[in-house]
Amino acid sequence: MAIDLVGYELKARQSVQAFWGNREAARIKQIESGRQDQGERASVTAGKNMDGFLALILDVIRANGPEKAEIYQQRAALTLPGFFRPTKLWDLLVIYKGELIAAVELKSQVGPSFGNNFNNRTEEAIGTAHDFWTAYREGAFGQQPRPFAGWLMLVEESPKSLSPVRDKSPHFPIFEEFKGASYLQRYDLLCQKLIQEQLYSCASVISSPKSAVETGEYHDHSSMTSLKTFISSFAGHIAATAARFE
Repeated sequence: MAIDLVGYELKARQSVQAFWGNREAARIKQIESGRQDQGERASVTAGKNMDGFLALILDVIRANGPEKAEIYQQRAALTLPGFFRPTKLWDLLVIYKGELIAAVELKSQVGPSFGNNFNNRTEEAIGTAHDFWTAYREGAFGQQPRPFAGWLMLVEESPKSLSPVRDKSPHFPIFEEFKGASYLQRYDLLCQKLIQEQLYSCASVISSPKSAVETGEYHDHSSMTSLKTFISSFAGHIAATAARFE
């Protein structure tokens, strides 16, 4: 059976428009209430910026997955046991007949502090994956096939995210691919390495300028980390689960 990508291109553009629109609406609401947060925080406290992408992923599940799959997206039902910590909160969980089918993280970064945020996101992504797969190995989810672990990131396109970055490593040289790489290139490299090291079933980074609130414009940065690769990989896993239980 062919997998259904649910017309993801249009829905992705709509998700990008919603991302920027929700951020601006949150900022205006903060200003009008007289309680504006500092800097970019005024645009993120509403916590709904990636909901369009969440809806896209839900469409993929419904189009390809078992009819009665349990889909969890409310905070109270999104924790999984960890190995190095008691629990980890995800953005989306899919469970079917007692098996964990998928766990997905949705992240975003808007300037200006790309350096600190990139390092924090990198450490978080690696730590989450290592904890998740160690817990899986130790039977935290029972005896079952490997679930899908997904990581999807949207980064603002701006001069700061697109410009080459210099690094200092006085004792040993950094890997060649990082030399002069912009933060967007570094996110792409991060996602490639997360996949190559099998830390995530699929990891994707897309970028978009703030002006995309009007157009939904977004860009991929490599075939391995493209949104189409993420959606295809996820849809294939969901479809394979449905076939396994037929």
